[in-house]
Amino acid sequence: MLRLNPTFDTRKDVVASILAKEERANIGVLEPRILSVEKDGGVVYSWRGATGTTRIGKYDPHSTENKLLYTFDKQVCVSSCSLNKEETLLAVSLSQSTQGDGRFKPVSKCLTLLIEIHPINNTKVLKAVDCKVKVQFLYPKACRTTVLESHLLLAAEDGYVDQYHITLTRQEGYRVVMQNPERLSRERVAEDFSWVQWDSDTQRLFYLTAREKHTLKCVQFYPDRNFETVFELPLEMPSVSCVTSSVRFVNFGYDHYQDMKDEGLRLEVFTSPTGTMCVCYSPPVHWHKAATYTIAFVHRGCSKTFTVSLEKGSAPANLPTVHPIFIHLDYYIVVYLADHFLHLINCRQQDLLCYSLFLSGADGHIEALGREVVSVSGSRLLDVRAGKMYTIELNPDFLLELLSSARPEAQRLAALHCMLVYLQPNPVMELKIINWISENVMSFDAFDQIQEFILASLYRISNQQCVSLDKLLPYSCVFEKKELPVALTAIPGVKCTPELLCQPIIKGKPKSLQGYWEELQLVLDRMRYFEAVPSPRFRTSLIKEDWDRFQAAMNSEKKKSPHCHRQIEENTKKVLSMVDTWRLDKRVVPLFQEEDQQQRVLVGLMVDKLREHLNRHLSRLGKKKIDLLVVNYAAKLLELVWHVLELMWQKLKLGPWVLCIKQQGSSEEWAMFHVMFRILEATKGLCLPLPPGYSTLLSVLGVRCLPQHTFLQYVDHGLLQLTEPFVSRLMTDLDNSDANEQLKFSILKRLPEHMEQKVSQQWDHPINSACISREYVRTLLEKYSENRDSALLDYGKSCSFPDFLPLNYLTKILWNREEQAQNPFEEQENVDVRFVEEMALKQTQIKLGFEVK
Repeated sequence: MLRLNPTFDTRKDVVASILAKEERANIGVLEPRILSVEKDGGVVYSWRGATGTTRIGKYDPHSTENKLLYTFDKQVCVSSCSLNKEETLLAVSLSQSTQGDGRFKPVSKCLTLLIEIHPINNTKVLKAVDCKVKVQFLYPKACRTTVLESHLLLAAEDGYVDQYHITLTRQEGYRVVMQNPERLSRERVAEDFSWVQWDSDTQRLFYLTAREKHTLKCVQFYPDRNFETVFELPLEMPSVSCVTSSVRFVNFGYDHYQDMKDEGLRLEVFTSPTGTMCVCYSPPVHWHKAATYTIAFVHRGCSKTFTVSLEKGSAPANLPTVHPIFIHLDYYIVVYLADHFLHLINCRQQDLLCYSLFLSGADGHIEALGREVVSVSGSRLLDVRAGKMYTIELNPDFLLELLSSARPEAQRLAALHCMLVYLQPNPVMELKIINWISENVMSFDAFDQIQEFILASLYRISNQQCVSLDKLLPYSCVFEKKELPVALTAIPGVKCTPELLCQPIIKGKPKSLQGYWEELQLVLDRMRYFEAVPSPRFRTSLIKEDWDRFQAAMNSEKKKSPHCHRQIEENTKKVLSMVDTWRLDKRVVPLFQEEDQQQRVLVGLMVDKLREHLNRHLSRLGKKKIDLLVVNYAAKLLELVWHVLELMWQKLKLGPWVLCIKQQGSSEEWAMFHVMFRILEATKGLCLPLPPGYSTLLSVLGVRCLPQHTFLQYVDHGLLQLTEPFVSRLMTDLDNSDANEQLKFSILKRLPEHMEQKVSQQWDHPINSACISREYVRTLLEKYSENRDSALLDYGKSCSFPDFLPLNYLTKILWNREEQAQNPFEEQENVDVRFVEEMALKQTQIKLGFEVK
């Protein structure tokens, strides 16, 4: 499920390098250990030399070089270590026993030192106490200052954090030393906490207080050496005695000498630049009992507590209890309990459990991970005992495997949604998804995979343009259902308990609320607004009522109000103008080559409704911006459908011959027809438009692939549309064999009267010609005067058939009338009196048996 990409390995990246340098001095390397990972990605580590020394070095991932920072002349236990940004100071916290001698004879259990290392010079003792102490240098962004200084956080197990301001000076041009080291300035940052977490990427300190009730607080550090408490959130958590027996430190490096017995609560906070914040905590898990963990979605104002029944198995003797690991993957929170389960929790769409992925057994196992694993900021994992660090990403190949028919539908939906929205599929993966849809084209019981593909893809594309659309655009077809399927509302073996969170307090000054905190404030404000208004998310079914009215008007040839129709047509023109900019000459599927009035109306109607919805809920963006977003949404929809057809067309190796309806369709064309028909079904269910020309192409494939009676049944049930281009092609391309005649007559009977009159003139057939002649005669004579004086006839005009007197007389009347009236069939140039004369004689001969039809 998760793919681990090694970024650091002490054996590979450190040991080999140091051995190569020191073997000549006959110095061995023993027990390399990772101490901390700084903001710049540098890994600070220690090792013990054969001569009884302890050395500290740094690995630079950018240059892949190792640098020796400091050497202790004896073996010491480094419990915490941090290097400043300029690599001139090293802060070290040493765990000591009560016995020892030498330079650092222990007088306390923990000794905290500040060492000058550019070059190695003075050493200052910061703390000598009987509790654990963690150290961490700040890595501020570059600011305009001429003062050379560093800032160090010192977090003590007694429940306080101090910040030391260390002013530095240069001597002899290259030596960097502390200025007045005996009187370092310091400030109290936090106190009275039971848990503290450092976030190196964002330079934030989270801590948990429990005076009256548990409150999560956050301190933001700024480049100008200032800091302030900007965030507070009351949390309903277990009693204080159950939380922890001592202060827990998160992301302050790793202490290889700490007591492995840990009965406290594991708590971690994750944030992302898009304004999300998740607080994850779990009590220790006892073997053979249920595992419980809570995810508080601060940006959504709710939390979910999950209880998972564990399978019975042998418990390791040295691990009576374990903790699940929390990993942040931006869009998801991963909860992993080795040998039991992996829960991929969607932290943006947590409305339904089906958008999270729960895997157990072999599916939920992460290869190459030991039991002692720590989550590091930046979606990284540190395997402490193995001395390895990994970046983590979702495995798209495994997600594709989850789409197989053997999987529960909830897993298939979660995997599909994950690939489409989170992974932002590349062309290879996108083709695999479309291939899977084409091979599993029939809708599932719980959801329609084609609808999900369309809505999730559009949701991803639109969110990239404007994150404010997150709560307004549809992201799944599931919410269009009247009743949610049971398969999507629960996970077997997992109990979920949702609760509302207390409102967080953002305390920063307005000017300082920039970046993440400004975004979080906007997200919280939008959340409160959307909770107060009904149905904030746009539903495509809102279009259906108006669309039905438009269809009825078009079928009855009634006209909508000019203003309404003009507005919808303008919307459509904007959308199609955007589509037309996408290199139509390189397309192989023949779409956008005709006027498709129904689809044009539906495109314009969708734009109208979506614009109205966004203007109602997101007016702060402005009408111009909203209009651009809406038009682009509709254009991307048409482009998406077209893109799917293009990939399928190329996969099946179809060509222009598909448009020739004289031949029987092949198996490849049948497959294409099936996919196109399912796309039509899916979009019709959501009342979404299709590219102009889609209905014509589908009908062409249908008449090639389906038996005639089946094709006509599809037409009668409204599944296939008899468009004017399709019927015209049918009339001209097919010959007048008995089967084709029957098909043409059947289709003409099903056409609206105005289309039948127009299309039938293209069919060269005696019966059709006779109908055209009769209609032409009727049109000319319907206003002819009752006074039919033969003297008015011009006998000077000769007839083609002078021996057939009735026809001769009628022809002279029509000629006379034709000169007085505008030709009612002027769009059909070959229809005139001479045509009527020929058809009348031909029909008479047929009736008399002189000629066979």
